[in-house]
Amino acid sequence: MNKVLIKQMLTIMKQVSIFCLSIVCAGLLTIGCNNTTTNTPTKSASSFNLDSLKEIIQQKNNAFMKAHVEKDTAYLNNSYTKEGKVFAPNTDVVTGRSAIAALNLEWVNYGITEAVEKTTAFYGTEEYLVDEGTYYMVFGEENIIDKGKYINIWKKEDGEWKLCSNIWNTSLPATASN
Repeated sequence: MNKVLIKQMLTIMKQVSIFCLSIVCAGLLTIGCNNTTTNTPTKSASSFNLDSLKEIIQQKNNAFMKAHVEKDTAYLNNSYTKEGKVFAPNTDVVTGRSAIAALNLEWVNYGITEAVEKTTAFYGTEEYLVDEGTYYMVFGEENIIDKGKYINIWKKEDGEWKLCSNIWNTSLPATASN
């Protein structure tokens, strides 16, 4: 009789063990399948607003053009990233703030009296913004007029949007040199 009793007790113990193991597995699955993550910060969808950035860039463009008229080379130079590039007409690419500073000094000495940029297209990402448009300038004692098109590529550096690439060219026909 002892053998029968021992056999029944073993059967009951197996069933209890299987039941306990099932509860433990179910608990682990529930914990493991929990989708809530507290360690990973997520960016809100509203943190990148292209319309508000367009307004900021237009203000920067206006200040940039005003700095040309006022010969504010410090503002012009600091408008570029440290490794900024200028693709000016009829010259090689100018790279880096110190080289751009020399170019800006040359440009303000042309005596710009009026400078206006108008954005015609604006797009970008959280890393880069692209501003396409047209410009109009009056400079020199003869009031020479230039108008053309530009593309500015902006990049955030030290928490501020700055020009990383600046290209422009005239829309006026080339003149014959003597």
